[in-house]
Amino acid sequence: MIEQHRWVEGAPPARWEPLPLLLPPIDGHRALRGPYTVASALLDHLVPRALERSPELVARHDIEIRAAAPGLRDRVPAIRQTIDADLPDDERILVPAPRRTLRLANGLAEFVRAAVTPGSVLAVHNAAGADPTDTELLAVLARRIPPETLAVQVWTQGPPAPRDSRTAAELWQAVDHCTREGFLHAVAELGERGLARSEPGGRLWWNLAQRTATALGGLGRREQAAELWERVRRTSQDPAMHAASAYGLAMLDARDPDPRRRDLGRARGWLNEAIAVSTLLPDPAERAFKLGFDRNGLALVEFREGRLDRALDLVNSALDLAATLAGRHPVHRMVLLANRAQLLAAQGHTKEALDDYGAAIAVDPAFPDHYVDRGNLWLKLGRPEEALADYESALRTSPPLPEAYYNRAEARIALDDLDAALDDLAHVIELDPGYTDAYVNLAGLLAGLERDEEARETVVAGLAAAPGDPHLLAVLGQVETAAGDFAAAQAAFDQAIEAAPRLAEAWANRAILRYEQGDHAGAVADLDRAIEIDPRADFRQNRDVALRAMMGG
Repeated sequence: MIEQHRWVEGAPPARWEPLPLLLPPIDGHRALRGPYTVASALLDHLVPRALERSPELVARHDIEIRAAAPGLRDRVPAIRQTIDADLPDDERILVPAPRRTLRLANGLAEFVRAAVTPGSVLAVHNAAGADPTDTELLAVLARRIPPETLAVQVWTQGPPAPRDSRTAAELWQAVDHCTREGFLHAVAELGERGLARSEPGGRLWWNLAQRTATALGGLGRREQAAELWERVRRTSQDPAMHAASAYGLAMLDARDPDPRRRDLGRARGWLNEAIAVSTLLPDPAERAFKLGFDRNGLALVEFREGRLDRALDLVNSALDLAATLAGRHPVHRMVLLANRAQLLAAQGHTKEALDDYGAAIAVDPAFPDHYVDRGNLWLKLGRPEEALADYESALRTSPPLPEAYYNRAEARIALDDLDAALDDLAHVIELDPGYTDAYVNLAGLLAGLERDEEARETVVAGLAAAPGDPHLLAVLGQVETAAGDFAAAQAAFDQAIEAAPRLAEAWANRAILRYEQGDHAGAVADLDRAIEIDPRADFRQNRDVALRAMMGG
């Protein structure tokens, strides 16, 4: 019996006979079948058998199977399908985020774990040339499937990969498919290859450029994306291309995940240019759509600069334009409704926000993200039952979604269903070991239940994934305080405060440590700082206790 997973730097063995192979060894090089080369070969083997034995298992994973193995789509019907699958190309405006492939990988792992005959080996070679989708999938399979069920054996080298001689039109078909599914690394690679084989400035070249630049931005390769948008501007005199390029350049600044790198002023300038150019488009429908799209982008800048009223006016004007499109561009309208809901919620107009989230969901009930957003609003309103229902709707419509499990845990805590919350948080970590907040909440909940050793183990695992995380260090300080190791607790709180001086919980919990050690003045000082950051009632109550002790009362 194979007892472990293996990843070997080097060539595979000359003979495979000693291994109980599930199927013939898979050449994982992406030049063969593109993204999910390994997954599609594995699914080609497992799905036909699963359809005979347990078709409901296949149905539960329709999204993942159809995404990873397009050749099986005629045998695996789409049960959960968003509306953009049937829309024309110019109305499919959403590009899945890079994290979608992690959802797919987790769903595929759960399918494989249930469908495979235990005790076999999945052998893969040429992994050094694999697409990131397969690299991620192999890691998830090894993490989530015990080797006694399926041993994942991977070799980085293998026979030379075939040369790719596809035409620009063939590459466009691959780029379009990969864009729909969120395989952004493949879009970036194949798109650049297609651009080199197409006439600059032509329609095919433009389609490839737009997809490629968008994918590069989504992958965080901002400089390359900006260079490509600039290449478009220098190549074309088409106003639609210039408007789209200006919008794309603006979003590189406005959507940068690091606020320190955002240049909202520059983004505003590009969006003003996009709007100015869009007003020149001759076709009324195209003009209305593009102007609404660009105004929605400008609303993001206004929102991030704190001008909520102006952002709301822009989104309302975009919705007015969308109303003139005679039923076209439903995804655009759905996005605008959800964005208006976010703005209304931020202004305290919760009923109107809930109505807009409901309207967005009605446009596409199979789109999971808006269930999560509405669930979050329900939770803020103190309505955990409604939040729970929305999170569960998101989970039904999507491959495994860590965010929905994480938020469902919050709702379950509010409902005092702590065991179920613990299960949800543990599952988040299983799905995504880099989800730091899940370690924080799981450790904190365990500590609150006085399961200190489990809390410590969770914190240690979290710090291995996110070294120096101040929230985890603060929880570690709580655990060490409860265990009576005051020196270790002090060190953890000190590190947390040094890393995040505005983390009120770290100050407040260090105050508890100091109080228990008899340092009442130090406890008062720490609670003063905690209250300055977050004037919570429990912090004030603790300060009153510490102050009376300091005064000898």
